[in-house]
Amino acid sequence: MLQDNQIAPDETADAASPVGAGQSWLGHAGATVSLALPLIGVQLAQVTMNVTDTVMVGWLGATELAAAVLATQAFFLVFIFGAGFAHAAIPLAAGAEGRGDARGVRRSIRMSVWVLVLYGAIVMVPLALIEPILLALDQEPETARLAGDYMVIGQWSMFPALIILSLRAYLTVVNRAYLMLSVIVAGALANAGFNWIFIFGNLGAPALGIVGAAMATLLSNILMAGLLVGYSVFAPGLKRYELYARAWRPDWPAFFEVVRLGLPISATIIAEVGLFATSSIMMGWLGTVPLAAHGIALQIASISFMIPLGLANAASVRVGIAHGRQDRIALARAGDTAILIGGAIALCAAVLFWLWPEGLVGFYLDEGNANSAEVLATAVPLLFVAAVFQIADALQAVGAGVLRGMKDTRVPMVMALISYWLVGMPIAYVFAFPLGLGGPGIWWGLASGLAAAAAMMNWRYVRREKYGLVSG
Repeated sequence: MLQDNQIAPDETADAASPVGAGQSWLGHAGATVSLALPLIGVQLAQVTMNVTDTVMVGWLGATELAAAVLATQAFFLVFIFGAGFAHAAIPLAAGAEGRGDARGVRRSIRMSVWVLVLYGAIVMVPLALIEPILLALDQEPETARLAGDYMVIGQWSMFPALIILSLRAYLTVVNRAYLMLSVIVAGALANAGFNWIFIFGNLGAPALGIVGAAMATLLSNILMAGLLVGYSVFAPGLKRYELYARAWRPDWPAFFEVVRLGLPISATIIAEVGLFATSSIMMGWLGTVPLAAHGIALQIASISFMIPLGLANAASVRVGIAHGRQDRIALARAGDTAILIGGAIALCAAVLFWLWPEGLVGFYLDEGNANSAEVLATAVPLLFVAAVFQIADALQAVGAGVLRGMKDTRVPMVMALISYWLVGMPIAYVFAFPLGLGGPGIWWGLASGLAAAAAMMNWRYVRREKYGLVSG
């Protein structure tokens, strides 16, 4: 008999994409794509926000742009580590959803908010010290000062941004991802408008320059968080979850479960982010043109990566629901279809990179610039390597998402550290410098690290029963 805080399994069709042993392969594929599409849209909308900020601050001048890049990258590194705790809420809430346990969904999401708010309070200290940190890293004093001015306001965006992540996990699990997409698109439009107002002093507002960009980011994040909180409170179909009932009361078992799953996820994310950050440093050793070419190729690859990243989140939800039901057949079909779709999409991206590299790079170049031809010639070979890179990156992302759906995070963390830092980084260095391959050598190192991660994570998924990752 169901408890008062539970919902019958047949009621979950309204709450999450259906996952069942009787569902056909085509049905699984359709449900996975249906859930992934809005999540992909969310990722792309957030990229658009970042591009808008960069372009508008760039109109102020090179110093302001450099300061904004340093400040926002520092913010991103702190933010992305915290994101692991929001990602941890997905398999926990999805497993509860699969069991028809509304209370379990509520516990996981609410305690993820607690963890993230506490994390946000802790990281206020290093963010507030960004100016002396940058000075210690031998950055230009004026650039460091402007970055510090930005962060005085920008650091407060951490709280609404992290809350957005938790509510995004919640709405994804309960099949409201399209609402999440609508809110992020609204936030992106609002962010562009706030930038126009506060950076340049339009509509009677003071011209705040780079500080105006921080104000725009803060206001747009508050707007998005407010919309999501309002929706999660008043949406009729979500009332049974009672997400905010007795929100002040701690639930320590759920709290520490979020921390236990979230820390390895955060470490995995930072391992990959660190790999790419270090690759940029090594490209800088080769000169300005190789670094510029690297930046263009990496942004093209990053935009393409938003598709498997959204698919990975969808896979975590669908595998998590099947895992919660202890349904081996549904779990296998949900995982298999996500990996196959991810591989197929990555193959299409690889073909595009192979066939049209000049056109893709050309979008970022002004033909009138004296260095454009040299940057183009340097970036095109990187995109050839990126074609392989795309397949490996997609498979490791979706593989990690599938494992996360089974609450498997510690071993994937170790796999990521080995793949990125004991395989990818040494190969990148040796290929680029002792072997003299330069930029393509660094990218072959990146591709090798991602391929190693993809192979290990997908092998672990294939051997899931041997490793005790499934039950039922």
